[in-house]
Amino acid sequence: MAATVLSGTSGALYYKPAGTLGQFDSTGVNTTSDEITVAPFLNFKVGDPVVFSVVDTTDGSAGTGTLPAGITTATTYYVIAYANTTGVMQVSATSGGATITITDTGTVSAPNKFQVEYAAFASVAQVREWSFEITRDEIDVTTIGNAPGQYVPFRTFIAGFADGSGSATVYFTDTDDTLGNRMVEDVVLRIQTGAKFKLYTDQVFTSGTLDETLSRSIEFEANLTSANLAINPDDAQAVEINFRPTTTPTFDFAKS
Repeated sequence: MAATVLSGTSGALYYKPAGTLGQFDSTGVNTTSDEITVAPFLNFKVGDPVVFSVVDTTDGSAGTGTLPAGITTATTYYVIAYANTTGVMQVSATSGGATITITDTGTVSAPNKFQVEYAAFASVAQVREWSFEITRDEIDVTTIGNAPGQYVPFRTFIAGFADGSGSATVYFTDTDDTLGNRMVEDVVLRIQTGAKFKLYTDQVFTSGTLDETLSRSIEFEANLTSANLAINPDDAQAVEINFRPTTTPTFDFAKS
């Protein structure tokens, strides 16, 4: 039976903005003002959905400790204030709602810390196209001193380190808070921690909900390296964003 060939209409680009991952400890929790102090000069925006957890800073795995009372894991909160210069943040249980009440500072000790990060991948609806390339170094291990024969000796290689690069063409819109527009700003952020891409080659929905089991995708943390703008009177305004993975990509090409 012939296979069904996928087209570009099956694809999509999902993104977590750069600068949306921060860590703090109990001393960064203020129960009087219900504020949390994370690192300054991150890129949290009002309305960003975030989740909290305890992590082991040695390897990024789940850590041990107790989140401040009023904050629970696996719960999505929404940023209602973040000061770039101080790192002071306030969150709400609902978008645009009242500040959550924090009644204690939690318990955590080194190497564990509290972590706040962008809650989930979000679709960048303005993407025209994306591309992603994986390359592999070759290491020359040719030896000398072989006995001569009829044919010239060939060099011998083994595989070396891998690298990757990608790009996405994104249309500008007149809406300030679209992720497409935000990606341009992310290129020049000093701290890009938290930037992640999920590139779907085949996006499948079941009953109107994205089905991760049946979809195919490539996921990785990334650095955004450049933004190339193209403006002319005849075409929609577009920008090409270039990026490269900072961790080994996860390839999920199975429909099971």
